[in-house]
Amino acid sequence: MQGRTQRPLVTAGIWLGLGLGGFFDGIVFHQILQWHHMLTSAGYPPTSVANLNLNTLADGLFHAATYLFTLIGLTVLWRASTRNGIIWVAHVLIGAILIGWGSFNLVEGLVDHQLLGIHHVRDDLPPGAAKLAWDMGFLAWGALMLAIGWRLTGIGDARQLSAAVDRPGSARTR
Repeated sequence: MQGRTQRPLVTAGIWLGLGLGGFFDGIVFHQILQWHHMLTSAGYPPTSVANLNLNTLADGLFHAATYLFTLIGLTVLWRASTRNGIIWVAHVLIGAILIGWGSFNLVEGLVDHQLLGIHHVRDDLPPGAAKLAWDMGFLAWGALMLAIGWRLTGIGDARQLSAAVDRPGSARTR
């Protein structure tokens, strides 16, 4: 069993999850629902053309970063497909994607929403509304994805790896 690993699958999945989480946030919350932009709570509400221009630039830089995360994930996955000894298990890749997406939500929620306060999940609500509740829900969603992903990947569980290798038809190796 030496030389057989799932590590590239987990690494690729985490990068893909970071990218997908960022794309979901940017596309759904920023563009479709228009609940917030990157800098709406940092003194640049979308109430003027200049503020909207600045927020659009910040959103674009944010999307560029999520695009880069996704490209890194695809590159790691592609390189893994050309290596021998990679154990291909769908639930491990899906779990790693959830780890990445959950991590994105937790970092975004803690840093941008709480620590820096540059925006909140619902900056479109009137003053005094339940913005904190939406932020906490976003963090809970991230923590749940992280926990489910951790469980699916079996990180830290050597039995998970040996079961995947020993079970006929459960893993494809190259």
